[in-house]
Amino acid sequence: MALFSGAASARIIPSVSLSSSRSFFSLSSSSSSLQCLRSSPRISHLFLNQRRAEVRVSSGGYGTVSAPKSFASDPDQLKSAREDIKELLRSKFCHPILIRLGWHDAGTYNKNIEEWPQRGGANGSLRFEIELKHAANAGLVNALKLLQPIKDKYSGVTYADLFQLAGATAVEEAGGPKLPMKYGRVDVSGPEQCPEEGRLPDAGPPSPADHLRQVFYRMGLNDKEIVALSGAHTLGRARPDRSGWGKPETKYTKDGPGAPGGQSWTVQWLKFDNSYFKDIKEKKDEDLLILPTDAALFEDPSFKVYAEKYAEDQETFFKDYAEAHAKLSNLGAKFDPPEGIVIDESPNAGAEKFVAAKYSTGKRELSEAMKQKIRAYEAVGGSPDKPLQSNYFLNIMIIIAVLALLTSLLGN
Repeated sequence: MALFSGAASARIIPSVSLSSSRSFFSLSSSSSSLQCLRSSPRISHLFLNQRRAEVRVSSGGYGTVSAPKSFASDPDQLKSAREDIKELLRSKFCHPILIRLGWHDAGTYNKNIEEWPQRGGANGSLRFEIELKHAANAGLVNALKLLQPIKDKYSGVTYADLFQLAGATAVEEAGGPKLPMKYGRVDVSGPEQCPEEGRLPDAGPPSPADHLRQVFYRMGLNDKEIVALSGAHTLGRARPDRSGWGKPETKYTKDGPGAPGGQSWTVQWLKFDNSYFKDIKEKKDEDLLILPTDAALFEDPSFKVYAEKYAEDQETFFKDYAEAHAKLSNLGAKFDPPEGIVIDESPNAGAEKFVAAKYSTGKRELSEAMKQKIRAYEAVGGSPDKPLQSNYFLNIMIIIAVLALLTSLLGN
């Protein structure tokens, strides 16, 4: 899953796209029903009118509509859209291509340009034909086709937010870390606001490490974040007929899920873990793909420090990946409201959680509320958050029995 390109079965880094392009960010899904919409006569007609309309792929067919006015997303619709995306992932196994879509929309950011939307970033511009035709984005029209029915259903969610929501949900549903995402991204209004081609990374440049730094430093990311984001290549496959990379089929991909074929970076290519780093380091399986930009992670001295660490410590990889993914998805975006919208806040986030270990050492000063819970615990023998009624009544019965015994003894 090359990070910024791919189609129905790619992955997230050195772009393994659906055409001859070799982009570093190539991810692709595994749905067999997706075909390039560009082959449709109606889509071909849309290409001719790209400057005036955006591509819309709905469940009822293809068509053109005028670009919508930019607006912030509705929190309730974001939550509902996320549930629909989860169902889509369960039925289509399209985790890789949805991650790739989000990364390619965000990965055009240029920190040296201040003005929005000229600076690029996650702004929904990838829905327009002119940007979809960039070589690194080959096949991403399939991802747009998958998400368009959800966009049609939830008009209060911007394309920019939908693309990032889909990518984040795909990571989490594949077993990856919970991502600290925020929403409220504003969409660009027309194709004239799309970035020029050439801002996304390649999979096989002459100097892979230098190329990765050139692209990611331009976005304001560092070596640690480059390596962490590369780890998303644990998902997806590359297909030689689409990207020029990989084998037509391996023992890991011949049966799908989804359309069979292609070459994956990992054995379980729909599971998000740190096996990508382990497999690159070992280089023992010829059926697993290693692109030049993958190999650079263990060849470049600075990259190697992080790659080695992630191969040994999945928890550290998950932590660093979550931070890097969220940072990438925010760079260059214009938020309304400016602070963004968080849809995962827990209503009890500020409450002090009862943990027995907190008062087992005697070394920590407890809050008054915690002391009251402990006293309640000691009084009835149950959990302070949920007293054990059976212990409570048992204590009463014991007291009554003791009193009866004492009364009997005194009476005698």
